[in-house]
Amino acid sequence: MKITVKYFASIREAIGQGSETLDTPAATLANLRDELIARGPVYADSLARGKAVRMALNQVMADESAALTDGAEVAFFPPVTGG
Repeated sequence: MKITVKYFASIREAIGQGSETLDTPAATLANLRDELIARGPVYADSLARGKAVRMALNQVMADESAALTDGAEVAFFPPVTGG
């Protein structure tokens, strides 16, 4: 299935792009995250399991068990703080 993946803040800076379109067999956000981590060190460092990474599916916050669908938009971003 084809999905759009968006990267924000420090993740975008590390990966070097704000978004990309992927053709993926991933069924869930967890599967997608693992697929991206396997791409190499830049993705692995940015999306590592030990890092606090938030995810949204079609502009709604989601956990890793959320199911992907064709045409979905996934966003990865670090936790946001403000004051």
